[in-house]
Amino acid sequence: MRTKMSALTGVTAAVTAGLLAWAVPAQAAVVTLSQGHVDAVDVAFEDGEFEISVHDETVDPDVERDPADVILLAKPEAAVTVPDDPRYGFLGTPGATVHILPEVEDENLLWAGLATEEVEAGVFVGDTVQIRFTRLVGPNGFSLFTTDPTGAPNVLVDSEDGLPDVVTRPVGGHLHANWAFEGAGTYRIKVEATGRLAATGQRVTSDPVWLTFQVQR
Repeated sequence: MRTKMSALTGVTAAVTAGLLAWAVPAQAAVVTLSQGHVDAVDVAFEDGEFEISVHDETVDPDVERDPADVILLAKPEAAVTVPDDPRYGFLGTPGATVHILPEVEDENLLWAGLATEEVEAGVFVGDTVQIRFTRLVGPNGFSLFTTDPTGAPNVLVDSEDGLPDVVTRPVGGHLHANWAFEGAGTYRIKVEATGRLAATGQRVTSDPVWLTFQVQR
């Protein structure tokens, strides 16, 4: 009897293990990106739906990654001083430290962009889509801005004056901007893509995703 029970127990354990292996998919390993080119928000539109991924060009061949599986790292070398210029008051007090992943490529830092290159012309009204920054969870303020040739900032997102903020982008385009973090720690930024279909006028919106940035002191 003991032999039969032992055999039965072994069969049951094997079946249970097999069912668990089938029912629980393997989790992707989290990847930390610290330098090189990425599109932190890469917007695609296929089969009537938006999708947001992280387009990682730090590897060859480049890959699309689920934002949930990526940590975007701002290394200590990203630290700069807030200039004594009232136009940059959104970054904090002059002389304070802010970490910036810059719009101009620095080979030692992450070069993060916004991309709509996978959205075809003619699909959306005005051939534009909107990237909405809807929520921030983090230790301090976050902003996204570009600078013109004279050095004046154009603020696209500022968490400290209220979210959501909307960045409107032409389809088939690509933008690099300054990603600014006003303190060290982990920042989670919730984003979604939306647009109005040219054919029907219907507004379509992606599922939201969370971007995770780790800012090192």
